[in-house]
Amino acid sequence: MNIEIIKEKLESALVLQECIVKGENGTFQVIAVADFFDGMSRVKKQQTIYAPLTEEIASNAIHALSIKALTPDEWQKQKHFI
Repeated sequence: MNIEIIKEKLESALVLQECIVKGENGTFQVIAVADFFDGMSRVKKQQTIYAPLTEEIASNAIHALSIKALTPDEWQKQKHFI
């Protein structure tokens, strides 16, 4: 599993303003930015990101996934620290 495949799956399933994927060897970090995250709980945001990657997680191609799901406003405030 490589970062380009993960990014492509997320971008084809979700309308994201920004999608950054880092990692290797089954351990990945995702930063996803979208307006629709506004008002969602942290758990719901994570479920939204997990959904397009279900097969990869089930097959253990992705065995660790760190998620930051942010609104554009949250991203503007945090991107300088990431």
